[in-house]
Amino acid sequence: MQAAIEAANTGAIVVSGKSYMPDAKGNLVPIEAIKAADKLEDETVRKIIGHAVELSAQIGRFKEHTFDDLSAFEALLAQEYGATKGGAKGNKTFMTFDGLQKVTVQVADLIDFGSQLQIAKGLIDECLTEWTADSNMEIRSIITRAFNVEKQGQINRAEIFMLLRLDIEDERWKRAMEAIRAAMRVIGSKTYVRCYERDSHDTDWRPVTIDLAKA
Repeated sequence: MQAAIEAANTGAIVVSGKSYMPDAKGNLVPIEAIKAADKLEDETVRKIIGHAVELSAQIGRFKEHTFDDLSAFEALLAQEYGATKGGAKGNKTFMTFDGLQKVTVQVADLIDFGSQLQIAKGLIDECLTEWTADSNMEIRSIITRAFNVEKQGQINRAEIFMLLRLDIEDERWKRAMEAIRAAMRVIGSKTYVRCYERDSHDTDWRPVTIDLAKA
């Protein structure tokens, strides 16, 4: 029984009373033939992944309960007072009575671009051709980043939006910006829930961090 427990914890396989561990190619390697450092690394990774899987499931349950709780509150609000929370795009803020804790719900549109984007690129290229090489270097850099293809074969949306904020009088540039706006398509939306707290009313809000990369 103890051997079976140890095998489960290490990923080992017991065959005829002898313990093996499968390598990256699927070959069974006797436990005693594996370096101590490799076994320790395997054990460490399995321990971390075990905690990560458990935490991921917990976060999933937290997200589900959060939406359920907020939906139940809004349903009660509508039933009792005929009122609803939220702005035009569904963004909402829920706050404690003392004003020191809040939960925000933000709805972000998922944007894609149609074929008009290529027309915009052509017009922008015309502008770049006429501009001298030494001028507008910052704008050139933004344009280069905007039309660089990302890993998933998509253009850099953030830089495209930055192009729209540039104030350039060239008529071709203006037509290019019109083409970009015409190319924009809302293909869906994503809802984000964020939690904040602060120590007093005159201090800044602190996000309650759930993202491991930002912890």
